[in-house]
Amino acid sequence: MTDTTQKHQATLDQAVQALHGRTFFAHYPENPSPDVYGADADAQGRAAYDARRNQPFAELQQGAPEAWAGQEDSPYEQQPLGITYPFYAPETLVRNAQEAFGPWRKLKPADRAAILIEALEGMKTRFFEIAHATMHTTGQAYMMSFQASGPHAADRALEAVAAGYEEQTRFPETTQWDKPMGKYTISLNKSWRAVPKGVALVIGCATFPTWNTVPGMFASLVTGNPVIIKPHPKAVLPIAIVVAEVQKVLVAHGLPATICQLGVDANDRLITKELAENPSVKLIDYTGGTEFGNYIESLQSQGKVVFTEKTGVNSVILDSCDDLDKVVQNLAFSVSLYSGQMCTAPQNFFIPEQGVKVAGTLVPYEEVVQKLAGAVQGLATNPKAAPHVLGAIQNPATQQRVADMAGRGHRNALAHGTVDNPQYQNARTCSPSLYELDATQKEHFSQELFGPIMLAIKTKDTHESIRLAAELAREHGAISCAAYTTDEQIKEEIKDEMSLAGTAVSFNLTGGIYVNQNAAFSDFHVTGGNPAGNASFTNPEFVLKRFTWVGFREPVAG
Repeated sequence: MTDTTQKHQATLDQAVQALHGRTFFAHYPENPSPDVYGADADAQGRAAYDARRNQPFAELQQGAPEAWAGQEDSPYEQQPLGITYPFYAPETLVRNAQEAFGPWRKLKPADRAAILIEALEGMKTRFFEIAHATMHTTGQAYMMSFQASGPHAADRALEAVAAGYEEQTRFPETTQWDKPMGKYTISLNKSWRAVPKGVALVIGCATFPTWNTVPGMFASLVTGNPVIIKPHPKAVLPIAIVVAEVQKVLVAHGLPATICQLGVDANDRLITKELAENPSVKLIDYTGGTEFGNYIESLQSQGKVVFTEKTGVNSVILDSCDDLDKVVQNLAFSVSLYSGQMCTAPQNFFIPEQGVKVAGTLVPYEEVVQKLAGAVQGLATNPKAAPHVLGAIQNPATQQRVADMAGRGHRNALAHGTVDNPQYQNARTCSPSLYELDATQKEHFSQELFGPIMLAIKTKDTHESIRLAAELAREHGAISCAAYTTDEQIKEEIKDEMSLAGTAVSFNLTGGIYVNQNAAFSDFHVTGGNPAGNASFTNPEFVLKRFTWVGFREPVAG
């Protein structure tokens, strides 16, 4: 594998350097421009996706299946995709992974990293196909589908590869250890191996089937562990394409395709728990709801190493700013992006009862709420922008949650509605709603209301806003926090309290960057410091816990 290793060594070195620098680095361009990807790339990607409809997904190379299964529906068409995937019993998947463990773990970290980068380069040729697959499984709009499931996901995967490679090569493989003992010296030959833990399981989610899956997937693979990818049954196709590309490269290098397997649910048999509880599964990555996430975390008592990203209650702290109109425009986009179906989407907007200071003048609470509602409404009713920002609702349960919220008696500052999509008339859509609550009604805003639901919470002052945001993060978890203040003392108070609550904060965003967004090689996604999740990608712990250092020593001959 020397040629492949040499081919990608420069990319790997760049990625490792980017991990340390934390400045902007993107190996895979996020602009779907024909100048970057070719004039026919989108048309070919759409054609490839269309050709998959109502067909078996036959690209996998992991043996004859026991059955075929498929449950995906398009949120834009509200029709089944008709794609079926090979089904394998959990015990078959685990046995295949165990058999593939030896050849994979015996490769050098640099060789594993190169093979995985080669697979990402194959994934790159299919970004547009993956984009259309993501649209019609998650409901993301086209641009987000392309960026999040394509280049951004590939960069997150490369980040995990770089982190895993660096940690496995941090120490020398061998050394001679000489200890002076006065008249003589004790000399030992010492060597070390980074020994992978074993079979890994990655449990995907319905809304970001590649972006949230590939970090754990590639972190386990680069550290020598065979991986079973268990996608959400409603969002299989995007990650199935990625798995197919990994298998293609593995086979081309004379390795078992079953080093990386896709394990789907049968139409009448859910296999996640069977896989997770299998004694041979040593590593589990999970993205999804808190209840099932807590169950996955409970498996740590069985000696499994678990990495989770669950739900959280994300806050916005409004104290002061220079231009309120720019602030509400930024926040309106943040809550509208993918109709709030993001783990980083803001939900609770804490606003002091006396209002927000804007360029030295106090804007009353009521006006702040009106401006926020107006900005959201303006975006949701903009025929050119709305369909491309809000996309469609992935799960009918999300739409029902919005409807249920309307019956709870809270003051409604902005009612939800539908979003007209001229390309997909049958799209399942829902624009954000905004409800007003008082700070004393903590039980009503202390849980995640996944989807396009906003809560304006009137507080006594900014100090109470900070206290509540931090309490919610500590008690219920939070993945993001946005804060607006021109007061340095208030800013420091927010930093101090939210850092203790394990929550990243974005201050004073008004331009083309939003609280929802996390950049590979720079932002740590989730901190692992509150109930929203116990892991963070990609920090060293995210890869270090996937292998063990084992040493060997013997006296130097002669």
